[in-house]
Amino acid sequence: MDNSLGLWIVLAVLIVFVVIVLARAIRIIPQARAGVVERLGKYQRTLNPGLTLLIPFVDRLLPLLDLREQVVSFPPQPVITEDNLVVSIDTVVYFQVTDPRAATYEIANYIQAVEQLTTTTLRNVVGGLNLEEALTSRDQINGQLRGVLDEATGRWGIRVSRVELKAIDPPLSIQDSMEKQMRAERDRRAAILTAEGTKQSQILTAEGQRQAAILAAEGDAKAAILRADGESQAIQKVFDAIHKGNPTQRLLAYQYLQTLPKLAEGNSNKLWIIPSEVGEALKGIGDVLGRTDLREAEASEPPAPLAQGQGEAGTTE
Repeated sequence: MDNSLGLWIVLAVLIVFVVIVLARAIRIIPQARAGVVERLGKYQRTLNPGLTLLIPFVDRLLPLLDLREQVVSFPPQPVITEDNLVVSIDTVVYFQVTDPRAATYEIANYIQAVEQLTTTTLRNVVGGLNLEEALTSRDQINGQLRGVLDEATGRWGIRVSRVELKAIDPPLSIQDSMEKQMRAERDRRAAILTAEGTKQSQILTAEGQRQAAILAAEGDAKAAILRADGESQAIQKVFDAIHKGNPTQRLLAYQYLQTLPKLAEGNSNKLWIIPSEVGEALKGIGDVLGRTDLREAEASEPPAPLAQGQGEAGTTE
């Protein structure tokens, strides 16, 4: 009875020992992870993702390292610019472990090392810039920080991919001055735009008026030409009609006399200039009228009686 109980105890101890040995010998490394194995306290190899076997109680697996790109946001750091202004800068660093062995043995805490190196490099870079340059040169600052960090962390088995400045906060008094300056600049730009708009509007209005005047003058010219053409055609038709009708000298003289009073019509006619040909025309009209009256008088008189002597002589014969 006692022998069987002791046998069961030994068997149970062996089973527990085997389970512990298997648990320490068989390890599964997840994807995007890496493990460093030490054999008797010395670096032996780096485990890649998958199933691997270790020698129990001889090999020791150190904590796994994350091979994915990591993002670390550091708290605001006070930095003095070239013009002696203290600004608060927040930074974000993107890095990735490329060599698990170097990240394990070359540096004790690589995250803290990256933070301190970022702070010192940031102060060196921003210290050579004034406030305006620091606010407007983020890309330049990011590039310089990335170059310095990547060069320094390369021997630690870390690759810095990006460095970004989240915020650059100047002092409150400087912020108020900057807001006033920006407000004045916006007002100046608004005044310039308003003046430009007014100028353009006046130019367009003057151009429109000029075009309207040109069009009106062209219309008046065309209308005058059309009126002149109409009058010319009317005169030509009248001239043709007069010649076709074969008017007498008396009719022409009468029409000329009827036309003379129309020359004096109108309120603006203060001075009436009589052409020199009017005298000749009136003289011709008088001759015509005189000859006409003479003919009418001769036609109205009775024939004169013959003399008595002539009559008697004729009778005697």
